Order: sequence, then C-alpha cells, then structure tokens
Amino acid sequence: MADLLVRLFSLPDASSYQPNLEAEGIFIRRAHPAELDVIIPWVRYHFKEKWAAECKGAVIKQPVTCFIAAEIQPLPEAGNDPYNLPSEKLVGFACYDTVAIGMFGPEGVHPDYRGRGIGKALLLTCLYAMADFGYAYAIIGWAGPIDFYKKSVGATIIKDSEPGIFRGQLYG
Repeated sequence: MADLLVRLFSLPDASSYQPNLEAEGIFIRRAHPAELDVIIPWVRYHFKEKWAAECKGAVIKQPVTCFIAAEIQPLPEAGNDPYNLPSEKLVGFACYDTVAIGMFGPEGVHPDYRGRGIGKALLLTCLYAMADFGYAYAIIGWAGPIDFYKKSVGATIIKDSEPGIFRGQLYG
C-alpha cells in the first residue's frame, strides 16, 4: 500500500465535524497515560498487535500523540457525589508520530460505530494537532482506504512509496 501526503496548511474546516458526534454522546479527546491498560488491549483485540504497540508508544510519550473517541455512558443513578461521573466506552483511536515523526496512523473505529464520521473526526483532530505543533505536511503511512483520505483531507499518493518505512516483521 502506498503512503499519502497531506498538506496541513490547507485542512478542511474542523468546526463542523464534532458537534454531530457530541449530540450522539461521542467525544474526541487526547488519551491519558492512566488509560493505557484499557486502550492497548482494546486496540490489540479489535485491530492488530503492531497497532497496539504503536498506540502504546503514542500514549506514553509527552505530549501524548493518541486521540480516542469515547461514547459517554449514562449514570446508573443520580447522586450528589461529584466523583460519580459517567463512564466512557472506547469506540475509536488515532495516533501520530508513532513509526516516524510526521506520520499519521494507526487509526481504527469499532465496526459497530463506523459510518458515523468518527474516523474523519479522529483524523482531523490528529492532523490539526500536528499542524498546531508546527508540521506543514503529514504522511499517512501504508494507507488502507485511500479514497477516504483523499476525500476527507485531500491526501495524494506519494509515488514509489511502497513499502516505505515499513519492513518485514522482526523475530527474536
């Protein structure tokens, strides 16, 4: 699969993608290192072991370069305890600067939540974070759904980028 290039200085407007998700109770936010024990097994189970390893690196670095999509769960009972907060169900994740600096990915959304704009929201959140940090371009490594990235952020294929930075599996 080819790598893609995204111009971070000409990203689509981000103001319209999150309000619809928030109305459904889904919020995009930066992962917290204390959530590592939830995020990594979830990524491993729903996606790939290598993605879990990359995601772990993104969660433990500072600043954290992993964003998650979480669905707010209703409280079982109301009360006056200020620490009785609703739980959050992990439904997606996206990372950057994992395999190499300036690269976006991996990204994944639980199959039951696909088609609702969560993947695009995660993508844009990461790319805007990269732009805010000073990057002018991002590379989407070994992009699977090329048409999704072309449509969402105007990504273009980098000629002769296969296999790119990715090599055969390391064994010990």
